[in-house]
Amino acid sequence: MKIFQTLEDLAACVGQEVAVSDWITITQQQVNLFADATGDHQWIHVDVEKAAAGPFGGPIAHGFLTLSLLPRFFESSFEITGSRMGVNYGLNKVRFTAPVPVGSRLRARMKLLAADVIDNAGMQMTWEVTVEREGSPKPVCVAESLVRRYP
Repeated sequence: MKIFQTLEDLAACVGQEVAVSDWITITQQQVNLFADATGDHQWIHVDVEKAAAGPFGGPIAHGFLTLSLLPRFFESSFEITGSRMGVNYGLNKVRFTAPVPVGSRLRARMKLLAADVIDNAGMQMTWEVTVEREGSPKPVCVAESLVRRYP
């Protein structure tokens, strides 16, 4: 894990890959709980037997489940000791570029695209987050994420 003392220290990294997250494994239980939380019970996610005969050879995670892991990826990658809080400000662009079979291990690469000073001595950061699946040459998700941090 990388540690930055201040928001300005992190802002100095604009244009660079700042961090790579820890690997996490996607389980069927996670997929089922996400389906329950969102009401998306499509068989390709939750019906293991039917999904085995489907186009992906087994159940796959929801794209939005993959996207919802972004805060976890950020948290496992770096810390800003001089920042007391951060908030998700939204997304500019998201693409789900490949399926995530249950049992996959994922990690994210975070590239800082912009860091702009905002009100209350805060900073709005634009991140390019590329979520990789272990053993796959193609990322499973690429998102431009906006995060606001405050000292």
